[in-house]
Amino acid sequence: MSTTASDVRVELLEPEEEGPETAAEIAARSPLELFWRRLRSDRVALVALGFIVLLVLVAVFAPLVIKIFGAPPPAKQNPNALDEFGTPTGPSSAHIMGVDQLGRDVFSRVVYGARVSLQVAIISTTVAVTLGVIAGMVAGYFGGWTDSVLARFMDVMLAFPSLLLGIGLASACSLGNGCLGGLIHPGLTVVVVVIALATFPYIARIIRGQVLSLREKEFVEASRSLGASDRRIIFRQILPNLVAPIIVYSTLIIPQNILFEAALSFLGVGVQPPTASWGQMIGDAIGIFSDAWWYMFFPGAALVLTVLAFNLVGDGLQDALNPRSDR
Repeated sequence: MSTTASDVRVELLEPEEEGPETAAEIAARSPLELFWRRLRSDRVALVALGFIVLLVLVAVFAPLVIKIFGAPPPAKQNPNALDEFGTPTGPSSAHIMGVDQLGRDVFSRVVYGARVSLQVAIISTTVAVTLGVIAGMVAGYFGGWTDSVLARFMDVMLAFPSLLLGIGLASACSLGNGCLGGLIHPGLTVVVVVIALATFPYIARIIRGQVLSLREKEFVEASRSLGASDRRIIFRQILPNLVAPIIVYSTLIIPQNILFEAALSFLGVGVQPPTASWGQMIGDAIGIFSDAWWYMFFPGAALVLTVLAFNLVGDGLQDALNPRSDR
C-alpha cells in the first residue's frame, strides 16, 4: 500500500494526545512553588531544618524545658551533687548530663547555652548582613571614588585576622564601662559588635560583585532611561534580585558566627560567667576532661550538630534558589 505526500503531511500535523501528567508538567508554577519543590526533594536539608526548629523552640522555652526534665537552674551550685572527693559526677537520673566542678547541672547549661549561641549568631548576622548589603550596593552601583573608598576599607578589614581582631576588641571593650563612651557594654553587646565588624566585609564584597553585574542589565537601563532616581533603582530594581543570595549567605554565616562566639567565649573574652555558653563550657572542661568527659562532650556535641545543621540548610537553600537546578 503506497503512502502519498498528503498522508505524510497529515500525520505530521496531527498533535499527540496529552495526558494529565503532561499537562501537569507544563503548568506554570510560581517561584515560591519551584523553591519549595526543590527544597522538599532535599531530605537532608529538611531534617537539618527540623533540628534547627527544635533547637530554637528549646532555646525560647528553656525555663520550661529544664522544668519538665526536673533540672535545676543553670547557675545554681550544688556541692551535694559532687562525690566525696569533690569531683564532678557523671550522668545520672538526677542529672541526665552530669554536673560540672561547681555542681551545676550540665543539661541546664547546655539548654541555656543554645539560647546564647542563637541570640548572638542571629543578631550579629542581621547587623553584618545589613551593613554589608548597604555598603555593597552603594559601592557597586555608584562606582568611581565611592567604590574605591569602600572597597579599600573592606580590604583593610579583611586583612585583619578575624579571631585576633575579635580578641583585641573584646578585651578592650570588656574592661570598665566598655567602648565608645559606654555605648558598647561588656557581655553580649561586645560579642555581637565584634562578630558583626569581622563578618560584614565578606557580605559587602559579595553584594558589590552582584550589583556590578546587575547595574548593567537591560531593566536597569530601561528604568534609568524613564527617569527613575538612583534610590528607586537600587531599592525597586536591584535589591529584589539580591534576596536569594542574601538568604543563602546569611544561612551560611550563622554557623560561622556561632563558632566565632564559641571561640571568643572559649578564650575568656566572650560571654562572661555565670551566663552559660557552649564555648565557655568547653574551655572550663579542659582542666577536668580526664575526670569529667561529659562536661566537654555534651556542649561540644551540641555545637557540632548546630553548626552542621545550619550548613546543611544553607546548602539546601542554595540548591533550591538556584534557577539552574534540575531538582
